[in-house]
Amino acid sequence: MFTGLVEEIGTVRRITVSADGASIDVAAKTVLSDLKIGDSVAVSGPCLTVTALAGDGFTAYVMPETLKKTNLGNLSAGSEVNLERALSLNARLGGHMVSGHIDAAVDLIDRQREGGAILLTFNCLPDLMRYIVPKGSVALDGVSLTVAAVGEDRFTVGVIPHTADQTTVGRRKIGDRFNLEVDLLGKYVEKMLSPFTGDEKSEKSKISLAFLQEQGYI
Repeated sequence: MFTGLVEEIGTVRRITVSADGASIDVAAKTVLSDLKIGDSVAVSGPCLTVTALAGDGFTAYVMPETLKKTNLGNLSAGSEVNLERALSLNARLGGHMVSGHIDAAVDLIDRQREGGAILLTFNCLPDLMRYIVPKGSVALDGVSLTVAAVGEDRFTVGVIPHTADQTTVGRRKIGDRFNLEVDLLGKYVEKMLSPFTGDEKSEKSKISLAFLQEQGYI
């Protein structure tokens, strides 16, 4: 589990892609302080397992499915990545609950300045838009951001100057692809309510006026 608060920007030294996945070697400093082989690190969003350590970086394995669903397969030597170690139970949850499991890769379609902040707009699959709400949270390339506006197939987030400076987000351009993780809590709520609201195979909701009366809501 992560918070979406990036600890440092690392630099990819090499990435080796094969049919079995990929091995990514990242130069880093801050996240190495207590990192061990087998630990989890969010690398621009996806949760990866550390397979080797050096004094100035670490190596992690990337599954084929992760390469398909994220932008990690587009990385090359010199690429910058956002790094965050897994959350410890005694740490402050300053961002929001982030699992490191990417829902989709989305494209940046607009970038605007608003005072000192940056407004970034992304396209998004309609099936995922139901988890994205105004003033809610999303993780983009591992960064916890607040949703400023939503549409049928797009959403906008605000990036404050500190976040723009301390992560890769402020450096990205229109057309760049980001790793998106929608709000984890929203998906759990939907799953728990599915016996009452119907599932994907049923268009008719099971919640009715009679049901609410029986449950004592009205």
